[in-house]
Amino acid sequence: QVQLVESGGGLVQPGGSLRLSCAASGSIFRLYIMGWYRQAPPGNQRELVAHITDGGITNYAYSVKGRFTISRDNAKNTMYLQMNNLKPEDTAVYYCNVENRAVPVLPGRHYWGQGTQVTVSS
Repeated sequence: QVQLVESGGGLVQPGGSLRLSCAASGSIFRLYIMGWYRQAPPGNQRELVAHITDGGITNYAYSVKGRFTISRDNAKNTMYLQMNNLKPEDTAVYYCNVENRAVPVLPGRHYWGQGTQVTVSS
């Protein structure tokens, strides 16, 4: 089992910034991909915001390109999402997701964090 703890959400005005963190612990083999998803409103499908491989390859949703930056510290099993120039439409619950590979070349199990609320409003 892998446990994920997210932090850094909150209320921010449009144009402001927030930094989310996701720390993984437990039975970690290889955290091949770490990613952020968001869901708004509750019940809607979660959408990918960004993900990053353990080799540093990144992918972003079109809506956040140029505003959000994903990064990770492999030594600390921690991932970050720097969110700048936030817009009201970024309001959502943000979830951390990781793929833990026991065998490097085979797909691993995915784990989800509990979610952290980001609200962008004046």
